[in-house]
Amino acid sequence: MVAPPVAIIGFFVGVPIVISVIYTLGHVGGPNSAVAAVAQHQVATHGLLTWAAYQQVFAQHNFRASLVASVWVTVVSVVIVLILSWAIALYAWQTNSRLGRALSALAIVPMFIPVVIASYSILQFWSYGGFVKTIAYALGMPNFPTLGFSLQLVVLGEVWVSVPFGVLMIASGLGGISPSVFEAARDAGAGVVRATLSVLVPMNLLPTVIVTCFTGISILGSFTVPYLVGPTAPNLLGPEATETFSSFNEPQQAEVMAIVLFGLSVIVAVPYIWATYRSNRNAGVQAT
Repeated sequence: MVAPPVAIIGFFVGVPIVISVIYTLGHVGGPNSAVAAVAQHQVATHGLLTWAAYQQVFAQHNFRASLVASVWVTVVSVVIVLILSWAIALYAWQTNSRLGRALSALAIVPMFIPVVIASYSILQFWSYGGFVKTIAYALGMPNFPTLGFSLQLVVLGEVWVSVPFGVLMIASGLGGISPSVFEAARDAGAGVVRATLSVLVPMNLLPTVIVTCFTGISILGSFTVPYLVGPTAPNLLGPEATETFSSFNEPQQAEVMAIVLFGLSVIVAVPYIWATYRSNRNAGVQAT
C-alpha cells in the first residue's frame, strides 16, 4: 500500500535530484544535454566525475558571502522565533487570560497574509522613504537609520513569516502539560526562567525541536522575503542561485548552490530525526 506514493515521490522528486547531482559533477549528456547546450561556463568531464564546478562556485566571493549570510540569517531568525514563540505560548498557557488569548490570536495573523504582501508592507514600513523614516524626519531626525534592503530586514521578514507556526507548535505542546508541574517547580523556589528551562522545555522538547528544524529549513530555502526586502549582495542562497541561473545563464553553478542548500537542510534536519527517534523509543518503552 505504501509502494505507489513512494514510487511517485521517487520518480518526480528523486530522479530530478539525481540528474541535477550528476550535472554538477560534470556529466552534461543524456537528460542534461538540453540545458548543457545553452549553459555558459559549465564544467564537463569524460571520466566518472569532477568536482571542478564545486571548486569554481566556492572560489566566488559572492557565493561565500551569500553562504555566510544564509547561515547568519537562519540562526538569528530561528533564535528570535523560538524566544517569541515560547514567550507568547507560555504567557497564554500560564495566565489563561484574555490578553494571553489575544496575543496568541495576533501571533497567528501572519499565517493568513500572503508572503508577497507582507514583504512589500515590511519594506514600505522600514525602507528609506517609508513610514519610520518619514516620522523620524518630521521629528527632526533626518539621519535616523533605516533597514531597507538589508539582512536585518530579511531577519524581520523571516520572523514575521515563521512565528505563527512556532506559536502553534509550542502552545500545542504546552497544552499537554499539567500546570501543577510548573507550579511545583515554582513552589520549590525556581524562578520563571529556571522553571521553564528545567521543567517545561524538556517536557516540550519535541515541539521545540520541530519548530527549530522546520523554521531553519524554511528560512534556508526561502526566496520571496530575501528577494524583495534583502540586499543585492550578499543575500540568501535562494535569490543568489536564481540570479546565477536567470541573469548569468549558469545552470550548473546554480545547481551547485542548490546542492549546498540541500546539504545545509540535511544538517538542520538531524536534530528533528534524533528527537523523533527518541520520542518513539520512549513511547515504545512506556508501552511495554
